[in-house]
Amino acid sequence: MSITAADVNKLRQMTGAGMMDCKKALQETNGDFDGAVDFLRKKGTKIAASRADRDAKEGAIIAKVSPDHKLGVIVQLSCETDFVAKNSDFVAFTHKLAETALAGKAPNADALRAMSMDGLTVADKITEQVGKIGEKIDVVRYEILEGENIVPYIHAGNRLSVLVSLNHPASEANFIAGKDVAMQIAALNPIAVDKDQVDPTVIEREIAIGMDQARAEGKPEAMLEKIAQGKLGKFYKDSTLLNQEFVKDSSKSISQMLDGVEKGLTVKSFKRISL
Repeated sequence: MSITAADVNKLRQMTGAGMMDCKKALQETNGDFDGAVDFLRKKGTKIAASRADRDAKEGAIIAKVSPDHKLGVIVQLSCETDFVAKNSDFVAFTHKLAETALAGKAPNADALRAMSMDGLTVADKITEQVGKIGEKIDVVRYEILEGENIVPYIHAGNRLSVLVSLNHPASEANFIAGKDVAMQIAALNPIAVDKDQVDPTVIEREIAIGMDQARAEGKPEAMLEKIAQGKLGKFYKDSTLLNQEFVKDSSKSISQMLDGVEKGLTVKSFKRISL
């Protein structure tokens, strides 16, 4: 069977064994991880205690952007306990992973794991950290965003990060506005930038729900679709970023706030990762 780099990396984190040893073990056991561990033990390979069955639901999430604000990344490094997630060394290591991803323009988490960091691959450095910390850790989510002007935001405690892509070149004024937008995204978790970006299946579901609600209220059948369309407008206002009320000034939408900062300023896209 085909053995992937992700399979090899998983076994490395389980055992602490070398890359080639892990690949050989998986090949010999047709991808069976328990069998691969036994294979390594029979070969006398020194392995760490297996932590593959542990839940790694804690961690740190770090967002970084390039000096020219044209590129941004978010890296989520998982761990098992809140104690480790708050440890300064763990957080510093996550920052370094984000810096490595940014410098190498890693397109995805697998590419990041293969990158070089301090003379080793990132995957090796993660395995090294597993040995030091004694918990299962890994890059579990990763996002990259390119654009004219990327603004980052890391929520207190490193449990949530956001990247916002603005359409105007970076300035002091739009950086502040972009940060406000990122905080709005962190708090309200919109499903899309604008209504045109909402998945059609979501729109169909909302219309169907609206019609069912109106029907249950005894409204005439001929009026159901019109009522549902009205409810859809409320859905867009609540769930799409540019149409949401600005949390710092409810008299304005996000779209209106941005246009007031710089004429024509708007959001092109965003990324959000949360524990």
